[in-house]
Amino acid sequence: MAAANASSLQQSIDDFLDYLRNVRRLSPHTLSNYTRDLTSLCAYCAQLPKNAALEIEEADIRGWVSQMHRKGLAGSSIQRSLSAARSFFNHIGRLGGHSRNPAVSIQAPRKPRQLPKTLDTDQVDQYLKFDDDSTFALRDRAMAELFYSSGLRLAELAATNLNDIDFQSQLLTVTGKGNKTRTVPIGAVAVKAIRDWLRSRAEFAPADESDGEQALFLSSRGRRISTRNIQARLKIQGRRSGMHQDIHPHMLRHSFASHMLESSGDLRAVQEMLGHANISTTQIYTHLDFQHLAKVYDAAHPRAKRRSED
Repeated sequence: MAAANASSLQQSIDDFLDYLRNVRRLSPHTLSNYTRDLTSLCAYCAQLPKNAALEIEEADIRGWVSQMHRKGLAGSSIQRSLSAARSFFNHIGRLGGHSRNPAVSIQAPRKPRQLPKTLDTDQVDQYLKFDDDSTFALRDRAMAELFYSSGLRLAELAATNLNDIDFQSQLLTVTGKGNKTRTVPIGAVAVKAIRDWLRSRAEFAPADESDGEQALFLSSRGRRISTRNIQARLKIQGRRSGMHQDIHPHMLRHSFASHMLESSGDLRAVQEMLGHANISTTQIYTHLDFQHLAKVYDAAHPRAKRRSED
């Protein structure tokens, strides 16, 4: 490549894309993303005008980000564009023997944190009414009850083995993120649902089932049930129970956390049960609780009622 000073910005970008294609051998999809993002940068800089990579300054990158934000691009898309720009300027720096990168300290606008969707207790009761006593229904009921009873993640439930449950103490040993284990209680209703399922589980259990890894929940083929299958089964139950929204495992986990926090107010205990490394992650459920309190206040407090009349 010619020196970055002498090359046009478009030529420098083309050379960088050739490097990604021929040396890094990136996939066509990734190359398409790089091309789109760097073409956007080039078009913005042409308006300044900035015609070479080394002419571009941090303020120019900030202006580019602001333009994307005004156009309504999502924070994740802007962050991807910035990542492409950082890679481009790093490449230019390696070729030119300098470390200047005008995009390195620029951050995309933060995406507003979405509060998790939850079910209220009446909706949970409606969802957990299984009218079918078939083997599959017993399994699906046990899975749904365990999600709501103990706040498990999808992968955690799928990975649960028979020997992870202490029925006498009604405790479950969970292997979570980072291969960390924690012990969580199981409610009496969930314990009964699991026992009901275990009486039918033998119909699917293979004869050569390993003693070291006996999956609690099996598919019709006698194998550990997949996460995708779990998601599909919970969604089907939602439709059968007359729910007006798709039910997924994390909705049951979020509902567990919200209801536990609302009843106990013990943020640390909920953090432990959920397996959150940082309590700040658990604190999002306090916002859900505050929303509930605000609705109660607006409906009941006489001064709150008058605000709509002002």
